[in-house]
Amino acid sequence: MIFRGLSVGMMDSNCYIIGCEKTREGAIVDPGADARRILKKVEDLDLKIVAIILTHGHIDHIGALAEVRDATGGQVMIHAEDADQLTDACQNLSVYVGSKLATKAADRLLEDNDKIKIGQVTLDVLHTPGHTRGGISIKVSPEILITGDTLFAGSIGRSDFPGGNHAQLISSIKTRLLVFPDETKVFPGHGPSSTIGEEKRFNPFLR
Repeated sequence: MIFRGLSVGMMDSNCYIIGCEKTREGAIVDPGADARRILKKVEDLDLKIVAIILTHGHIDHIGALAEVRDATGGQVMIHAEDADQLTDACQNLSVYVGSKLATKAADRLLEDNDKIKIGQVTLDVLHTPGHTRGGISIKVSPEILITGDTLFAGSIGRSDFPGGNHAQLISSIKTRLLVFPDETKVFPGHGPSSTIGEEKRFNPFLR
């Protein structure tokens, strides 16, 4: 399996590229900005993008979505409860930074426990609401979790945006993410990677 991360945009959002080494099919997770850099990395990896997966629909995670979708033809996927964030500038928060971004509707609406096939790689969708109503995390492999803006290294996602709920966020983390083995690597929507064990022991928001 191919797995690469890029920090993109002024908010240093993390974009991830996942690929199947045998079929060369690939997925992009959270194309927040810098479409050209993302597409160049895809080209360097020799991947055909079949899916563009969004952990949620805030502007810093979808800023390059339209350009990446047009360039790759990948199917856009987001949880059903965050679907309106793609088409509504208030819901995706872009109206508050002056861009008023609205894109086309998603091609596939995800639900908890859905599976996404990328060649011979299977991704598992975990509904982890709290930052947004439809926030998801993605089990890429038994050793790799993409946690979006739910869980960060040493921190957790904000819950004061529309659709956020602090109690729900903490529940999502404790019941959906911290149940993974301690050695599982955590790749968040912003900042450095971590492990489940490190977050259990040291994350001050989870004590």
